[in-house]
Order: sequence, then structure tokens, then C-alpha cells
Amino acid sequence: MSAAGPHARSLPEPRTWWGKWLQDRIPIDLEALWVYSNEPVPLHLKHWWWCLGGTPALLFGVQVVTGILLSFYYVPDPKEAWESVQRINTTVGYGWFIRSVHRWSSNLMIAAVILHMMRVYFTGAYRSPRELNWMAGVGLLGVTMFFGFTGYSLVYEQLSYWGATVAGNLTEAVPVVGHHLARLLRGGETVGDNTLTRYFILHVGILPTAIAVLLAFHILQIRLHGVTEFEFSGEERRTKKGEEKTYPFFPDHFMTEIMIGVGLAFVLTCLAVIFPTALEEKADPLTTPPHIKPEWYFYWTFRWLKLTGLTFAVLSIGFVGFLALVWPFVDAWIRKKRPRSEASVWLGAVAVVVLLVLTVWEAVASH
Repeated sequence: MSAAGPHARSLPEPRTWWGKWLQDRIPIDLEALWVYSNEPVPLHLKHWWWCLGGTPALLFGVQVVTGILLSFYYVPDPKEAWESVQRINTTVGYGWFIRSVHRWSSNLMIAAVILHMMRVYFTGAYRSPRELNWMAGVGLLGVTMFFGFTGYSLVYEQLSYWGATVAGNLTEAVPVVGHHLARLLRGGETVGDNTLTRYFILHVGILPTAIAVLLAFHILQIRLHGVTEFEFSGEERRTKKGEEKTYPFFPDHFMTEIMIGVGLAFVLTCLAVIFPTALEEKADPLTTPPHIKPEWYFYWTFRWLKLTGLTFAVLSIGFVGFLALVWPFVDAWIRKKRPRSEASVWLGAVAVVVLLVLTVWEAVASH
């Protein structure tokens, strides 16, 4: 047996010396890998609006790069955090631009995940055998929103401090384990010096790892089950033999994703330049601001909290989150009882309307 391994003889002979050198050290059949990765893509993915699934991954890459650059100058300490962000905005070369791109890509990533989840839901792409992929998507949505929350908490503005206070109170209202979770999140009974350190560890270590793992599982599921195919009236989708029309991932679909990435870079640049991220008043634990609101993706929870009260809001939001997680199995049970039921569509439409109403209500409310 050769040193290259038991499978070395089955590999095609490279044409160049450096190809042979590389194959001797990494005995992988690149041709087989190319065939396996270049799966046929359903024809409807030629339209860019069906490619929202790759958009959050691209934006996550932007988050990673800009986040690393910001971490070189950020100090996760209550006495220096706000000042370090101020230095990034005013002193560090292009610091204001990098911070603005980081913030806007965060907002766009959350919006893209929400829109992608809505598309998957209303097209029924979560159904068997893709239930686990839907659950991974729900996990990605939750982690991404928590990612955004820890991000703006690190700035240590008034919103950062009092947002962390509200989050701690909401966590403490969780039955049985709430008090322990709140202490773990805050690093004590109240928001203090340890809180910022814990949020920093979550933001740069734990949450990116969670997103990477969920993304890897999500992509693996897509590779194993393929992309859900849809048929549309007015489109010729089938060949003469009755087979689904597809097109190759490389270079066709890959170029579509590249074009989307270039478009995102242009949009992020425009947003960062036209609407640069400002730095608000430094956090003051002794002064409660009269009017303060979280980021837009938490408007609905803030309004719901005002309408219902702490305990009921936490329990109801937790129930909705759990229902969203296990919805493929609930939907399967409903469709087993009523095969032609459109309950999922109607329930989804009601949920979207309620969330929009609560979000807009909080956005326009004066207090």
C-alpha cells in the first residue's frame, strides 16, 4: 500500500507537477467532488427573488469581516466601551464606515432571514422530508435576532444599558429557570460590569459559532434533499420526456449569487455613506430615558409587552416560538385530518398581519 492511502490508485492522474504534489498530500478526487457539488438547480432559481436563502450567508460573511476589524479597537468594559466606539467613529481610519457597514448588514441579514422564512412557510417547503431544515431555520432566525441585540448592547449607549435591563427582566419572567438564566445573562442580579463582558463573549464567540453550525446543517440538508421545486403557470418547466428542467450550479447559479453579492455590497456602501451609524448618549444607570425603543425587529415584542404585561408576554411569545419550531409536525397532523386544509396559509397570513400591526404601531407611537 502506498503512503498516499488506500484510495490513491482510484484517483485520476493530475496533468501538472503541482497538481500531483497536492493530490499526494490531499488524496481527494476533485472531479468526483466537482460532479457531486455541481448539482442541478430547479429552473425557478434563475429569478433572483428566489435566492434569498444565500443572502443571509453573504451578509453573515460581511458581519464576520467587519466585526473582526471593529474588535481590534473595541474595549468590552463599561468604563471604556462607549469611548472606544467613539474613537472608532472619529479617529480610526474609515472606522465610521466599517461600523456603519456592520450595523446595516446586521439589519439586512435579519430582514433577509425573515423574508426567506416567510417564503419557505407560504410555499410549504418545510414539509416532509424537510422538517429538520425548517427547525434549523427557526433556530437561525432566533440566533440572528439575539446576535443583533448583543451587538447594539455592546455600544453602551442609553439604549444598550436599558435594553439589557429589559432583556434581563424578560428572561427572569421565564417560569422555573428564568432567575438562573437572567443571572447568567447579566453576570449578577442586575446589569453591571460583568454584563458587557458576557455580551461580548456571546457576540464574538458563542453566537457566531451557533450560526456557523446551523448554517452548515442547513446547507447539508439542502444538499441531501435538494431544493424544493415549484411549478408556475406560463412557464415551460418540462422537457419532452417529462423530466424537470434544471440548470447547473456552476457557473450559472453561482454567478447569480455573485451578482446578488455585488448588489448587496453596493446597497451596503450606499446605506453606510448616506446613513452613517451615529453614536448616541452614553449609558447612565441613574437616568432612565423618557422614551426609548429597541431596534425595529423587536418593535412587536415591545408593543406586545406594553399591551399584555410581563409574564403573559413572555409566556405567549415563548409559545409562539415553540409553535413555529414544531410547525411542520403540526401542519402534517392537520393535513392528515383534512388533506385539503389551507389552515397553514390562513394562520401564517394572520401572524404576518399581527406582527406588522404591532411593529408599525410601536414605530409610530410617541411613547
